[in-house]
Amino acid sequence: MSDHYVKVKVQLEQMKSLGQDAEKEGVDAEQVPVSSPTASDSPDPSSITIPATDASKPRGKSRSKPGKDDKNSSGKQISDLSLHGSVVSAAAEKNLNRLGYERTLHIRGTGKILQGKKETNGNYVTIHASKNNQEARREDGFKLARKRRPVTVDTSKAKTSLEALKISIRQLKWKEFPLGRRAACDIYWHGVSFHDNENIVSGQVNKFPGMIEMLRKINMSRAVRTMQELFPEEYDFYPRSWILPEEYQQFSTQIRMVKENDATVNPTFIVKPDGGSQGDGIYLIRDPSDLKLMAGSQAKQSVVQEYIQKPLLIDKLKFDIRLYVLIKSLEPLEIYIAKEGLTRFCTEPYQEPSQKNLSHVFMHLTNYSLNVHSGNFVHSDSQSTGSKRTLSSVLYRLAAKGVDIKRVWSDIIALVIKTAIAVVPELKVYYQADIPPGKPGPTCFQILGFDILLMKNLKPVLLEVNSNPSMRIEHEQEVAPGVFEYVPSPVDEEVKVGVIRDTLRLMDPGHRKPIIAQIRAGGFEHGEEIPMEAESQERSPEENGSLPSLCLKQVYPKYTKQFNYLRLVERIAALFIRFLGVKGNMRLGPTAFRTFIRTCKLSNSNFTMASVDILYIDITRRWSGAMPDSREAGMGLQAFVEAFFYLAGRRFKSLALKEQVVSLLELCEAQLGPQSGVEDRRSLSCSRALPRAVKAQTLCLTNPQLGSPAPLRRAASQDYRLHQRLKPRTLRANVEN
Repeated sequence: MSDHYVKVKVQLEQMKSLGQDAEKEGVDAEQVPVSSPTASDSPDPSSITIPATDASKPRGKSRSKPGKDDKNSSGKQISDLSLHGSVVSAAAEKNLNRLGYERTLHIRGTGKILQGKKETNGNYVTIHASKNNQEARREDGFKLARKRRPVTVDTSKAKTSLEALKISIRQLKWKEFPLGRRAACDIYWHGVSFHDNENIVSGQVNKFPGMIEMLRKINMSRAVRTMQELFPEEYDFYPRSWILPEEYQQFSTQIRMVKENDATVNPTFIVKPDGGSQGDGIYLIRDPSDLKLMAGSQAKQSVVQEYIQKPLLIDKLKFDIRLYVLIKSLEPLEIYIAKEGLTRFCTEPYQEPSQKNLSHVFMHLTNYSLNVHSGNFVHSDSQSTGSKRTLSSVLYRLAAKGVDIKRVWSDIIALVIKTAIAVVPELKVYYQADIPPGKPGPTCFQILGFDILLMKNLKPVLLEVNSNPSMRIEHEQEVAPGVFEYVPSPVDEEVKVGVIRDTLRLMDPGHRKPIIAQIRAGGFEHGEEIPMEAESQERSPEENGSLPSLCLKQVYPKYTKQFNYLRLVERIAALFIRFLGVKGNMRLGPTAFRTFIRTCKLSNSNFTMASVDILYIDITRRWSGAMPDSREAGMGLQAFVEAFFYLAGRRFKSLALKEQVVSLLELCEAQLGPQSGVEDRRSLSCSRALPRAVKAQTLCLTNPQLGSPAPLRRAASQDYRLHQRLKPRTLRANVEN
C-alpha cells in the first residue's frame, strides 16, 4: 500500500470520528486539517462513502459498477479502492478540486451527510450538513461535463483568416468544424459579414451586424464629425474631412479662402473612395480642380482629408501602425486592445509632398497591399527589420531615443476608446434591426483593424478603421520569374495568431464572468498590466501551463471614469430606438417623430406641431439626398441627431452645444420616467451580450426560488430561446483591408 493511500486511510478515520463526535455534540460544521497529495499522486476522492457494512456494494446511480474502471481527467484509469471497510470513488476529483467544488462525506449510521470544501491554502476542509447529497452530486456532474466538453467552432466561412484560426483552435484544444455542422456551434467565425451564414440562432459570431456599413469612409467621418461638434478638443485626432460630392462646394470655398489669406500655404489632401480597400483608388491632390468626381456617369462617393505632411520617420521612411482591437460586446461596452501590433513601412524615402512627387504611392501611402509590389519591399523573418515589423520593436527603438512611449501608448488607447464611442450608437441601431428584442440571435464580437499614424510630435492620428482587417499569416512571393507562391510570414503569425487565439479565449462560453472595472481616478496607468478577471481566475492549470498570458488588454470599462461623459450620442440613440416602434426598423417615421415631441413635451406656442412636421420633412429630405443608396424612407439616426441638436439649440439658446444637448437629454429622460418599456426591450436585446454569470445573478434576484443551479440553468436557457431570427437584410460584401 502506497504512502498516499495510508494517508487517505488516516484522513478517513479522522473524518469518520469527527462525524460521530459532531452527531453527539450537535455540531454542524468544523474545520479538519488534511494534507493534500502532490500532483503526481492519484486524484483525491470527490465523493467518499463509508458504509457500516458491505463496502463493495454499490449505492445509488452515482456509483460505478464493481469491476469497471473510472477515468480521471488525465486519461489514467483507477479502480474503486477498498480501504479498511471504505470505498473511495475517485471520478475526476482532480478537476473538481481545481474548480473549488465541495467534497461530500456520507457516514452510514449517523444519518448525516457532511460536505467539505478545500480552502484556498489547501490545508483545511470545512464540514457542514446537507440534506440533498444526491442532487449536489448530480449538479457537480453536470458542471464537470460542461467543463469537459470542447468548445466547437464553425470555420466554414473563415476565408483568409482560416490558417491563423486553425492554429489557434489547435492551441486551445477546441473542436473545429471546417464544413459546418447541423447542430449549433459555440462560435461561428465569418470572413466578411455577420450575414455570411444566415441561419444562426444561438452561439457567438465574430461580426456585428452593420459594422461594415458603419466603418465605410463616409459613415465613419460623419460619426466622428458629430463627436467633434460636441467635443472638439477630444476628437482632434481625426483629420479634417469633407464628403464628396455633396460637400464639394464647401471644400472648394474653404481651400480658396485659406490660400487667399496666406499665399505661402499650399496644403495637400488625400482622397479615399468610400468603399475602397487595400489602397485602391487613393490619390493625393493640392487643388480642388484635381478631384476626380465622376465614375462613368455617376458621381463618385469619397472622402477628402487633410494630408499629414510631417509624419514620424524611421530609417527615413514613413510608416503606420496596424492595431488590433476587440469589441467584445456593445452592452455593456467592452473594448480590448492587442499589446502587439504591426508597423507597415513605405518603400521609398519620404519627402514632403510637392507637385512632382504626389503620384509616388510608395513614398506617401503605407498600405501593405501597395508597397508589397515595390522592388524595394523587404520580406524579413526578423520582427525589427524589413518593410513589416512588430509594433513593440518600433516602440523599443523609440524608447532608446528617449521617447516617452508610455505617453504614446496612453494617447493611442484614448484614441481607440473615443473612436469606439463614436460608432457604437449606430451599431446599436443596426443590432436591434437584425436581432430585434425578443428574437433569437447570437452574441456578437469583432476584431477591428485601427490604422494609426504618428506625427513628428508623436501625436497619434486615426487614418481609418477596418471592419475586416487581413488575418493572413503568409505572403505572396515570386520564387521564379512569373511564378508566385504563398510563403509563411513569421511576423504576421506572431501577431495575428495571438490576437485570434486570445479573442477565442475571452469569448469561451465556459469562462465568461462579469468583469469588474478597475478605475483609477488619477488617469491612465499603462505601465502595469490590466487585470483580466475573465481569464486569469478561470483558466485551468493545463491552460495556464500551455498558453501564454493574454495579449489583449481591457481598456473599457477599465477607464469608464475618464470617458463615460463622451457617451451623449448613445443616450440620443436610446431615445431614437425607443420611438422606432416597429421592431427591426431603422428609421423614424413622421408619426413616431411627432410622438417623440409630444411625449417629451418639446412643443409649445413658439414651436407648434406644424413646425415639427416642417423640421422632419426638411431634415429627412436633406439626408435622403446625401444617402442616395438608401432604400428605406424616414429619419435615420444621424438625421435624428441633427434634429435633436436643433431642438436643443432652440430650447437652451444661451448655452454651448454640449450643455444644450445634455440639458435636453435630461429633460426628455425626466419626461419618460423610469423608461420601463425601454429597459425591458434593452434587457432582452442585451441579455445575449451579457456574460452567463450576469444573467444567472439577475435571475436569482428576480426569482428567489431559482437558487439551485438546475432551475437556474433552465431559466437561463429559456430566456435564451425566447429569440427568433429576423430575415437578414442583404449586405454588400466588403474586401478585407
